[in-house]
Amino acid sequence: MTLRVPALAAVATLTGLLMIPSTTPADEGMWLFNNPPRAQLKKYGFDPTEQWLDHVRLSSVRFNSGGSGSFVSPDGLVMTNHHVGAGDLEKVSTAEKNYLRDGFHAKTHADEIKCKGLELNVLIGIKDVTAEVEKAVPAGTAPAAAFKLRTAKIAELEKGAADPDKKIRADVVTLYAGGQYHLYTFKKYEDIRIVFAPEKQAAFYGGDPDNFEYPRFDLDVCFFRVYENDKPLKCEHYLKWSVAGSKEDELVFVSGHPGRTNRANTVDELKYLRDTGYPYLLNRLNRLEVLLNSWSGRSEQNSQRAEEELFSIQNSRKARIGGLAGLMDPKLMGRKETEQQRLKDFIVLKSKEGVKTPWLEEAQKAYDTVAKAEKVRAELIKEMTALENAGGFNSASFGIARTLLRASEELPKPGGERLREFADARIPSLKFGLFSDEPIFEDLEILKLSDALQFLAVTLGPDSDLVKKVLNGKSPRERAYELISGTKVRDPKVREKIFADIEAAAKGGKPYDLAALKDPMIEVARLVDGPSRALRKRFETEVDEPKRQAHAALAKAKFAMDGDKVYPDATFTLRLAYGTVKGYKEDGKSVPAFTTIDGLYKRSAEQHNKGAFELPKRWVDKKDKLDLKTPYNFVCTADIIGGNSGSPVINRNAEVVGLIFDGNIQSLVLDFIFEQEVSRAVSVDSRAIVEALRKVYDANDLADELTGKKK
Repeated sequence: MTLRVPALAAVATLTGLLMIPSTTPADEGMWLFNNPPRAQLKKYGFDPTEQWLDHVRLSSVRFNSGGSGSFVSPDGLVMTNHHVGAGDLEKVSTAEKNYLRDGFHAKTHADEIKCKGLELNVLIGIKDVTAEVEKAVPAGTAPAAAFKLRTAKIAELEKGAADPDKKIRADVVTLYAGGQYHLYTFKKYEDIRIVFAPEKQAAFYGGDPDNFEYPRFDLDVCFFRVYENDKPLKCEHYLKWSVAGSKEDELVFVSGHPGRTNRANTVDELKYLRDTGYPYLLNRLNRLEVLLNSWSGRSEQNSQRAEEELFSIQNSRKARIGGLAGLMDPKLMGRKETEQQRLKDFIVLKSKEGVKTPWLEEAQKAYDTVAKAEKVRAELIKEMTALENAGGFNSASFGIARTLLRASEELPKPGGERLREFADARIPSLKFGLFSDEPIFEDLEILKLSDALQFLAVTLGPDSDLVKKVLNGKSPRERAYELISGTKVRDPKVREKIFADIEAAAKGGKPYDLAALKDPMIEVARLVDGPSRALRKRFETEVDEPKRQAHAALAKAKFAMDGDKVYPDATFTLRLAYGTVKGYKEDGKSVPAFTTIDGLYKRSAEQHNKGAFELPKRWVDKKDKLDLKTPYNFVCTADIIGGNSGSPVINRNAEVVGLIFDGNIQSLVLDFIFEQEVSRAVSVDSRAIVEALRKVYDANDLADELTGKKK
């Protein structure tokens, strides 16, 4: 269940993305749809047409909650993972109806449940705007000025391409760390309704013990429907279903939104992660896991309220442990050092040849620039985590309060001068999420904020003037209760009214006076906003921007050395991966590509049908109706990472043969380097999905819609 964008990603976010080695082996790559791996696919005798690529692209969906999906019927039906949809199931659950635990099936359109705050995006256009962005930042511009000029140009491009009335979103995506900039336009959908989900015990069978492992036996699937004008969306592009599924050694493709990779990071950046970033993040994750585990154990209600957040933290913790193990592998680091030395040698060679290129001078000092920036990053990590990343105020209430506070200060400014999240093109999505009526539980908020304020005091020191002002003479627990019980920002109508007043004031060119509201959480956000902004600015100008310029120069050097027929690091934007259905060897033993439904029952018996391995009652009752030889899960060599959760696995005919939901334990190094011998992507088989829908869940209507039999 690794492949959703991880929790606390901001703590470990990496800013320097270069590009992947040109000696691309085997089935490596998360490829751009406007630069597919044609040469690599020729070995399989396949050359995707533009029509094929357009069809797959327009059938693919991005979840703003951090996952992928796809249209799988002409009536707006979207398939993703249960764990991608888990947050949405949790939001609509009640004390009487726990849809996350027990599952859900809408027999008719009228029974489908509307989601709270869920936005889906479909990539409808790609435009290379590299020249425009580069022209906006003259060579030699100092980092602070360069950051400001580039941000302004990007905001201008995004505003020009966005169309709020038509629900068109625009994002300038940085590729090759500044080697290229592409303007992506998306069609946004905001009326999303839940159609079907199995019970969590079936979707996450084996629980944490089997997470990142294989063989697996999970029905990790969830179906939503997109509505437009209160009617199911009529789709021109959707992926048809393969009732035959896949077979061993078959070529398959994955169309999804990998969150981020760090394969092109310099050795200094990887050492920062190994020595500082990941250990610090793991301490944070362990702290939060213990907190939520203990609280969840106190009552069923607590468990229901914290379940999805706790799972996300546990998942991230296990993923980071695997990633850290990879960074501590001398072979992996040796490969990265060899790759880096190859580029360094090329830069030296060009310098000796007297080659006159715009990038050469910057490339010669780029590695030193990155190393210096990483030292600053290590210096800032604790304060950045506590303040700008809000680790010291961990609660939805604080996040809302700070959004309102910053909106009041940013919206009166010209679009290009604002913090990027408040650029004109981003306001519609910001408002959609801000005004959502998803439940925010006061008791859970108090628990999290109490712990966060203690973390703040430990990080900055209990004698810090800022800590003293935040706590206001009270203990972390007392202050958390005071802030959470006193704020009104959790009421959607209240924050919608406040934001409307902010926008009205902004039109007059002045900030709205939030102080008049006397909301305690907004005032705490105001109290820490100055130091937080100062940290952010320092990070942007001393870490982000120098690294961006350095990596852009290295990217150009790499282009000169190898050409641009390589893929960029992942950016949570649409990519195409490919590979074959294939097992592997682990500890000298062969691990087959497929598991079967029969294997599910055997796994349960081995574990005495207890705990994470207990079968849901309906699976016990319906066993005799199932074809136990039906393939259940399978593995392939496609290159995937966090964010690919819910990605469809398709064949050459663009038919669904599976659904990505995990990687095996060996795949956790894929953040940094590709490895194909034993790293595998794990999927639910298309045949198992239909078999379960028909024979376990009595969902023949949904199975008919998937397979094209519905009239």
